[in-house]
Amino acid sequence: MVLAITQTQPPSIAIDKNGAHQNRLLRLLNDCKDMSQLKQIHAQTLRTTPTNNNSQTLFLYSRILHFSSMADTDYAFRVFDQIENPNSFMWNTLIRACARSVDLREQAMVLYCKMLEEGIVKPDKYTYPFVLAACAYLFSLSEGEQAHAHVLKFGFGSDVYISNSLIHFYASCGRLELAHKVFEKMYERTLVSWNAMIDAFVQMGEFDSGLKFFREMQNMFEPDGYTMQSIINACAGIGALSLGMWAHAYVLRMRDPAIASDVLVASYLIDMYCKCGSLEIAQQVFDRMPKSDITSWNSMILGFAMHGQAKAALDCFARLVEMESFKPNSVTFVGVLSACNHRGMVSEGRKYFEMMVQEYKIKPQLEHYGCLVDLLARAGFIDEALNLVTNMPMKPDAVIWRSLLDACSKQRASVELSEEVARHVLESEGAVSSGVYVLMSRVYASASRWNDVGLVRKLMTEEGITKEPGCSLIEVDGFTHEFFAGDTSHPRSREIYRFLDVIKDRLKLIGYSPDYSQAPLANEGDTKRHSLDLHSERIALAFGLLSSKPGIPIRIFKNLRVCNDCHKVFKLISSSFDVEIIMRDRARFHHFRHGTCSCMDYW
Repeated sequence: MVLAITQTQPPSIAIDKNGAHQNRLLRLLNDCKDMSQLKQIHAQTLRTTPTNNNSQTLFLYSRILHFSSMADTDYAFRVFDQIENPNSFMWNTLIRACARSVDLREQAMVLYCKMLEEGIVKPDKYTYPFVLAACAYLFSLSEGEQAHAHVLKFGFGSDVYISNSLIHFYASCGRLELAHKVFEKMYERTLVSWNAMIDAFVQMGEFDSGLKFFREMQNMFEPDGYTMQSIINACAGIGALSLGMWAHAYVLRMRDPAIASDVLVASYLIDMYCKCGSLEIAQQVFDRMPKSDITSWNSMILGFAMHGQAKAALDCFARLVEMESFKPNSVTFVGVLSACNHRGMVSEGRKYFEMMVQEYKIKPQLEHYGCLVDLLARAGFIDEALNLVTNMPMKPDAVIWRSLLDACSKQRASVELSEEVARHVLESEGAVSSGVYVLMSRVYASASRWNDVGLVRKLMTEEGITKEPGCSLIEVDGFTHEFFAGDTSHPRSREIYRFLDVIKDRLKLIGYSPDYSQAPLANEGDTKRHSLDLHSERIALAFGLLSSKPGIPIRIFKNLRVCNDCHKVFKLISSSFDVEIIMRDRARFHHFRHGTCSCMDYW
């Protein structure tokens, strides 16, 4: 189709100089349903509308451009290229279309630069939210900072909508301090401003700060659905079940009843309850949803997986695939493969990975390969796992190599293989961390190469590398208490340590003997035994036993994987003290009841 605006009109069509014809075209545009109709209207516009840039003509072409930008971006570009001296609305329309398209976000910045270079039309206050959105999605910090400078140069620094976009942009690029600086300098703040700042804190893992801002915000604005999504997410991050239940109750009491039935809010609630250790309530929320979407199904499948409920996760997946309204997506199979991984279900994991690729035509991402590699390696199929890593279409990251190294340690693979995998970990991490050294020390200890264990310890000292300290959180009566390994800062420390001695004596009576296999960096003899006794999760558990009401499960959240000895101790305590202990470590949940763990000692 020829898009050039013709200079002459067919004799059969007269130009209505009063604009009646253009008004008729505008009415047709208002009723336009698809691109086929739009192209007919556009063709008629090209034939009958004069080329002078009067306001009505520009408005007509603006509407054509606006419709096509939402339906067919390529067509919108061709329309735009044929408009002489497009106004700022037209530039903004095309920049917005590109910013919202995954494949065209770089083009949004190219258009903005072209707009500046031509200099005929200056950006206005509506331009920058779209430009900053594109920079945020692309994590383009430098380009976004330049756009911020232009905002100030052109006098839009006090515009609340642009400031909100700047908060989102800086937070997306990991510059929380700059997002906060923008927020603090705002002359006027809206609910969106507070939501953007709260969400920025939560996305960066600053959950306490997000909750603090939420309390401040309530003095000025009533929260909406977006606010509560961030707050529920924060509760999930810190594992605060009572606070999460309060947030759930708050949602149910909100003036707008649609928020309580919102599918996305319900999905966040499912995720929160799962991460706070209450799988039962998560199931209740899921089962009572008036309508669901693939996100809510994925949240439930992932929840079952992280709690080691592989059968429930796979049953949930089976129910999903039976429904015609939904199809599994990439996230669904992360949950399914994680469920297989947490139970060591190798054949099932292979089957679902093949199903994802062959039946659902989903291209495997790094997360899918990571799940399958970890599953194979921990189950003893290290050669198959290595072969999978070697033939992956993308470069394996440090997480995959680290899971292989961990498996080499547990499966007592050859020291030479472990050293080779460790080299890949160091190359992939970019920054030196303690994890690879701790794992290698375990490999050497398993092979009784104690001199090498000492060399690892010496190298860590020389490089100034310290092992990440164990940290455990426990919530009692709505208050969260934090403990580190060997912690004595808690007001009830003396009482806690006296009770630890009581626990130790009771464990001795039932035949407990320490397992030192995962403490090779500690000193020998009594000091090593003492270091195991003072792991952060044991201190948190002692506090929980002292402070919690009988019959109430004790919930503990640890930043590292639980060691073999603490896992054994928790099983014994659950039986000896007749208490249910729910612990979330870095990898998964453990439910200790009557001397057993839900992970079946496979983690």
